[in-house]
Amino acid sequence: MATALQPIRRTTASEEDPAKLQLPLTTGEEDVELQDEKPRRTKRFAALDIFRGLTVALMILVDGARREWPVIGHAPWDGCNLADFVMPFFLFIVGMAIPLSLKRMPNRSLAVRRVLVRTIKLVFWGLILQGGYSHAPNELTYGVDMKHIRWCGILQRIAFAYLVVAVLEIFVKNAKGQEETPVGWSLFKIYCWHWILGACILVIYFTTIYATYVPDWEYTVHNTNSVDDGKVFTVLCSTRGRLDPPCNAVGYIDRRVLGINHMYQHPAWKRSKACTYDSPHEGPFRKDASSWCQAPFEPEGILSSISSILSTIIGVHYGHVLLHMKSHLERLKHWVLIGLGLLILGILLHFVHAIPLNKQLYSFSFVCTTAGAAGIVFSVFYILVDILHLRTFCLPLEWIGMNAMLVFVMAAQGIFEGFLNGWYYESTNNTLVYWIQKHVFVKVWHSRRVGILLYVIFAQILFWVLVSGFLHRLRIYWKM
Repeated sequence: MATALQPIRRTTASEEDPAKLQLPLTTGEEDVELQDEKPRRTKRFAALDIFRGLTVALMILVDGARREWPVIGHAPWDGCNLADFVMPFFLFIVGMAIPLSLKRMPNRSLAVRRVLVRTIKLVFWGLILQGGYSHAPNELTYGVDMKHIRWCGILQRIAFAYLVVAVLEIFVKNAKGQEETPVGWSLFKIYCWHWILGACILVIYFTTIYATYVPDWEYTVHNTNSVDDGKVFTVLCSTRGRLDPPCNAVGYIDRRVLGINHMYQHPAWKRSKACTYDSPHEGPFRKDASSWCQAPFEPEGILSSISSILSTIIGVHYGHVLLHMKSHLERLKHWVLIGLGLLILGILLHFVHAIPLNKQLYSFSFVCTTAGAAGIVFSVFYILVDILHLRTFCLPLEWIGMNAMLVFVMAAQGIFEGFLNGWYYESTNNTLVYWIQKHVFVKVWHSRRVGILLYVIFAQILFWVLVSGFLHRLRIYWKM
């Protein structure tokens, strides 16, 4: 784990024009290198850290409380709940960071090397945390059968989108255009190759999802806790162009390329009405449950990851606006208009039944809705920090955002809780975490739903706010 021990002064966009800053390539650390000063100091864009901190906090909230509050968990299929915004927000933030970090990087080979190194690091941590090797926080074991390792995941998708868009930014960066001050919407012309890539992605996605023939398929249940363990189910499809859970092209491609044993074993669709009477809660399967209910499905699969690049491209455009446009009003007008336009377009596509909102498929309406929401949320933070100068109220989120990788690994992925659960009394079910949940929160409020929600807010999010703030005072950050 790398730490930065040099003094760091935080800045807002109004304090220094980002176009004059040099930032190293990072996914989460938009540090500004001042190479003409010794000792070397770095500056960061505070509003982006705050937005990143909010996204990590949301992830902790939905991961910890979604079983008691399914309304904030992932939608079983069509629709968009709070948890569904987390991934596209991460991709949007990564996109915004790319042009900032590449602004003063003259050496293409060095830039590409840094992008590749960070991509490899993200993939490595993704495999460790979500590939099946780590069983935290509840199981006190580790290790994964390579016949069932999960190849895809959150960090792998971020790495893929980051790699594609960052390399594009490196090779199509127009030196002449970057010295110009764009007027109106000329940024789209200056960076036309980003939108050409986006158009190509849409063509590939729509052609594949609507034209691919999906045959019948079968799977074997691998769940020792199920009465159907070892049973083979057959799913009837023999169709094309469908967007339902069992017969869509997204799942078909993942089954063919990744292999069905290497896909996510607990997809959100298991909470759908076709599978359980307890929907949207988790519950036992219905006796007449559809044949696909116990099948795996990869929510971070191949085709959906290609579509997710669009979220990063939109984030890159917001970063370009920040670099090129000098006034608050110019930036906000551009950001808010695009954000509202995307949000309205995505919602309309869903409610007129043209393209449903669907995080599992990463549909075009989902891209528009979540990217539009990300643009508006970021604009709000920009107003608070850079115009109203209310940065102090956002410090807890800023601290988390500055150490986002650490909090993601320790809190959102349950590594720290898993460590605490290793110290149990008499039984592995009698751990410190369980005792705190039961006696400090649930019993006090006489409600498991309320108790678990408060536990996540105070014992997880607030705890990591304090830890991140303490590490910030020590100038310790985990950088990729």
